[in-house]
Amino acid sequence: MVASVAVLSDVHGALPALDAVLAEPDVRAAERIVLTGDIAAGPMPVQTLDRLVSLGERVVWVRGNADRELVAVARGGTSGIDVSDWAGRQLRPDQVELLASLPHPVTLDVDGFGPVLFCHGTPRDDDEVVLVDSSLTRWAEVLSTVPADVRTIVCGHTHMPFLRLVDRRLVVNPGSVGMPYGQAGPHWAVLRDGAVTLRRTAADPDALADAVVAASDYPGAGAWADEYARTVHSDAEALTVFAPRDGRAPGPP
Repeated sequence: MVASVAVLSDVHGALPALDAVLAEPDVRAAERIVLTGDIAAGPMPVQTLDRLVSLGERVVWVRGNADRELVAVARGGTSGIDVSDWAGRQLRPDQVELLASLPHPVTLDVDGFGPVLFCHGTPRDDDEVVLVDSSLTRWAEVLSTVPADVRTIVCGHTHMPFLRLVDRRLVVNPGSVGMPYGQAGPHWAVLRDGAVTLRRTAADPDALADAVVAASDYPGAGAWADEYARTVHSDAEALTVFAPRDGRAPGPP
């Protein structure tokens, strides 16, 4: 049984944001750090993976769709996303094998919660979209494969932090460390003493962006930093963009 968990999702190769979160006292104190996918697809992929590997067995890795895409790129394919195509070509062979071996989903017994399922998109598909305002019917569908004794599900993928109940189950999205939507600063979560706390690290977006530009070899690092570090995209805008992917009927014209 694990006493406490810090959940970090969607780091997207943004090492300065990751380092800011790793410096948080509650992250340093957590017994486990669970990464719920999309770890390295961004401007500092090699350094990000090296930092996380250096933390040893405290880290629990969960595969995201972008992690699969990096492996495909490293093995000669393409993702259709410029930064992911670049990032996949930077990885060392050991890093490719690490990402290729990641499981999805992962279940841990956490004190005060019992078994907690950690996934990326949904428990059954790392690229499936479900949102805080998705219908109960949609939620029931995507949770249909989850064992009855699992009462807490932690997901990522959409970069928007939320807590909600779904037929007496608690669903958590910690938001994104590297590409946050809603409010400025890396987002993450803590599970401890039977309670979930959504957290946000107070970090200057311009400083994070400047750090990425200074340390990354990605040719588009400046534009990436402007788009995802200096700019904070609205959660309302993101919900509008993602909504068609959760299977809901289209709204009125």
